[in-house]
Amino acid sequence: MNNLLIIDGLNLVRRIHAALPDENDITTVTNKTLSACHSLIGTHSPSHVIVVWDGDAESWRKKLYADYKKGRKAMPEALAKGLRDIKTSLAEQHIHSLDAASEADDVIATLALKVAEKGKVVIVSTDKGFSQLPQNNLLLWDYFKKAEFDLLAYEQKLGVQQHQLLDFIALAGDSGNKIPGINGIGPKSAADLLSKFRNLANLYRSLDNLGAKQAKKLADGKDMARLSYKLGQLQTNIPLNINLKQFRLSQTSK
Repeated sequence: MNNLLIIDGLNLVRRIHAALPDENDITTVTNKTLSACHSLIGTHSPSHVIVVWDGDAESWRKKLYADYKKGRKAMPEALAKGLRDIKTSLAEQHIHSLDAASEADDVIATLALKVAEKGKVVIVSTDKGFSQLPQNNLLLWDYFKKAEFDLLAYEQKLGVQQHQLLDFIALAGDSGNKIPGINGIGPKSAADLLSKFRNLANLYRSLDNLGAKQAKKLADGKDMARLSYKLGQLQTNIPLNINLKQFRLSQTSK
């Protein structure tokens, strides 16, 4: 049975880079990235390893909503220039990369669900967006905390269940990614509404049961809720055109 380790490349590397005192020290970033990958391989004993990287093409989300991720800090120039060398060093250790056309998230989600049908998958990332994926044969791992992502704690923090996460984003938005949600509906209101009505469809069928002010916010924001849901949703059918065999882990990389 395949046991696939998927590493969210930029998520790992940018956090390693941000912790260094000298942003031009790409050699240390490379060494720490290699060390992290070997540590993850030792922890999870995968049969296959893929490091997935974001590409340069404009995301379909950005095309759909121009303010998506607006204001996100650009990658430091030194790191951007050093990515090729980092990927080369990984390849020399037989840890191979896959470059997405734009955002890595959808490629990771597609790959993870495909392999999880008949094997096991570990996604290494601090991106909580992956929490929406089914947990069958799938583990989310935070390298920096050296721990599994605690879905139950996350549900309790937000006040919703996993199957309601996208509905929650549709209502309250996601400030980290500049997903808007509905104007005037915050996280607490979103959680309260989903606790009462269970999902977005039921909520919109029940506007007459709400106070006039809140009902108007929801009615006026229906299109934005639909947009926000789509922006938050991981795509799991991205064409990959790869053979998993090329990412099989050799003994020399363990």
